Parts: sequence; C-alpha cells; structure tokens
Amino acid sequence: MFKNTRHLRIEWGDCDPAGIVFYPRYFAMFDTSTTEMLEAAIGMSKFDYLKAFKFIGHPIVETRAVFRIPNRFGDKVEIETAVTALGKTSIKIEHRLIKAGALSVEGFETRVFVAPDPADPERIKAQPIPPEFVARLTHGKS
Repeated sequence: MFKNTRHLRIEWGDCDPAGIVFYPRYFAMFDTSTTEMLEAAIGMSKFDYLKAFKFIGHPIVETRAVFRIPNRFGDKVEIETAVTALGKTSIKIEHRLIKAGALSVEGFETRVFVAPDPADPERIKAQPIPPEFVARLTHGKS
C-alpha cells in the first residue's frame, strides 16, 4: 500500500504550557499528512482531485492515537503516513511520528469519501473510491 513521509519541526504554537505538544495538534499534523499522502499518490492537489472525482471530501469517521514519547518546541520529527486498508468507500490510514529514530506517536484514522446525496443535495453520502485512486493507493510508488 502507498506511504509517504514528511518532515517537520515542532513549533511554539503546537505546545501547551508544559512545553510539550498539545495533543489535538497531532491530529492537525496527521490531517495534513493524509492530504500530502493522497496528493502524492494521485498526482494532483486536494482541490483538483476533489473536483476531478466530484467528491466533497473524505471526512474522518474514526480516529485515535497512542502517545509514547513527548515532543517539544524545536524537535525535528518525521511523520510516516500509510494506507493500511481500502474498503469500497473508506480508507484506513496509519501515521507514525518518529523523533530521533524512536516512535513517538501513532495515529490511526478511518475516512469515508463523500459526495452530495443525489436524493437530497443538502446532505452528503458515502461514494465508492474511484478505481484510479484504488490503483494508485495499492500499487503506486511509495
């Protein structure tokens, strides 16, 4: 399955008064990592692939994290993001935040691809993941 790695520095605004990353910030980091991974797999920006495939987005329907080692302002980390499973309309993703070679945080999410509900355009409805997406996420370069 497809995976992507991004490097980042922990910023002052990521931290709480104790000087460690405030836990909700990890979910924002993971969200950006998911976008970067999907863009790399598909070869388009998120804006372009949502438009091309007529999706509204791929909201999270389940998420969790395991915190192992604290991260602080100035730490340089990498986030490895990988597809772990593909369903008809859903995708499971794992994030591994690595600091100085050690696993610091693990994040897990399930997302569902959605589009306007044809029966009620005010609502959204899960949509099948396009075959091109599936092919790139299962056999694409990593």
